[in-house]
Order: sequence, then structure tokens, then C-alpha cells
Amino acid sequence: MFLAEGTDNTPVSEETRTVTVNAHGAMILLGMKVSIGQSLTLRNSKTGEEIASPHESEKRQVGVDFMNPCPRFWRISFPPSDWSTRSPEAKGNPMKQK
Repeated sequence: MFLAEGTDNTPVSEETRTVTVNAHGAMILLGMKVSIGQSLTLRNSKTGEEIASPHESEKRQVGVDFMNPCPRFWRISFPPSDWSTRSPEAKGNPMKQK
């Protein structure tokens, strides 16, 4: 869930989806128009947890940075617990043909 203030300072919200996530923010798909620097809030729909983040771009794929790193907001591990530097994927491009 994405929360913001509209042009007349009324609260507005939109259900959205993430494209990418990390400990410092996310890239989300957004239908409503927002301004660079506008104060936004993301709500994790699974936990109800909210975090403030200023808007970083004017595109429909919106990049948001958390005010402070919050790696537990998404409730996923970075890197995933099954990832290893010994895995074939970590050693190079798995799509590259020899």
C-alpha cells in the first residue's frame, strides 16, 4: 500500500506492487502522479508496518529510498539464506555460453 498527501493535503492511497526491494528502499509500480521530494509512506500489507520515504523520480516505476536502512521491512533476507558464493550463479553469468 502506498500512502501520500494529495494536492489539497487530503490523504490518498493506492494498492501497488514492488518491482525490486532492498534494505534501502524499493522500486514500485505507481498509477498516481507524485512529485520529486514529496513525502510518501509505504505500508507492508502483510504486517501493517509503515515507513516514510521521499519520492525520487517522476516515472510510473517509482524509486523510493527509506530515510534510514530498514532491512526487515520487506521480511526477506539479503541475500537469501540459501545463497552461497560457491553456487554456480555466484560465479558468473549462468546464461553465458562456453
